[in-house]
Amino acid sequence: MTAMSGEVWVSLISLGGVVLGGSLSYLVQHRTQLSAERAEQQRQRIALSEARRGERLALLERFIEVSAEAERCAYTRPPEWDETHTWYLTTRDIMGRFWVADRLIRVQFPLPVHDAAHAHFLDLNRAVWEGLPEGESVRDFLEDRRLAFLDAARGVMG
Repeated sequence: MTAMSGEVWVSLISLGGVVLGGSLSYLVQHRTQLSAERAEQQRQRIALSEARRGERLALLERFIEVSAEAERCAYTRPPEWDETHTWYLTTRDIMGRFWVADRLIRVQFPLPVHDAAHAHFLDLNRAVWEGLPEGESVRDFLEDRRLAFLDAARGVMG
């Protein structure tokens, strides 16, 4: 009877070792899988953040570029023009692209950045289509709002 009892104990201890080893193995594999999933989620967040930053930079570049084109239109605004004038035809297309770029800033950026961009857009739109009072400089008229927009964009881009 004691011999059988010893064999049972050995078997039970062996079975307990297998259960304990299997449990530990499962826990280690589970922890490793969770860690790998967290690392993958972090990698995806970083990749998405970098992609959005790239989109924002491209959009800022587009807005600044078309803003510069519109500013050239304000500088070259003839005293008299009509809807067949070359200046008007070129300016109309540029201001259309500028309008779209302004709206895209609203979609991609926080409202303070869009508000600054839109204020710059409105000033430039006025300078292009209505002109400025005699003696007032286009550059001086636009400078404060342009800088406010650039500062707001820099603040968001980091």
